[in-house]
Amino acid sequence: MEAPLTPSSSRQPGLHWPSLWVAVLIMIGGTLYPPLMANAAGRADHVLASSLFWAMSAGFIRGVGFVPTFWLWRGLFSGWSCTLGVLVAAYVKSTH
Repeated sequence: MEAPLTPSSSRQPGLHWPSLWVAVLIMIGGTLYPPLMANAAGRADHVLASSLFWAMSAGFIRGVGFVPTFWLWRGLFSGWSCTLGVLVAAYVKSTH
């Protein structure tokens, strides 16, 4: 008979601080300075906003330690996806 899993031996992922900090920074930055998600003409830039929202969502999901079991969601909401969303947003913002 196997011993029951204890919290220390269950191999659950913990907090992922880099992703969580990126998500919090995007949330605060977008709240305090909404023109962050606008283009040079002052209109909403939907590609920029979508990539930032994707990075924020992935950052919060992975940041709190949740790792989805379905491969598609695990890929879309990973720490790497958070990084990719920020890089896409930085590229889009730099091309304005």
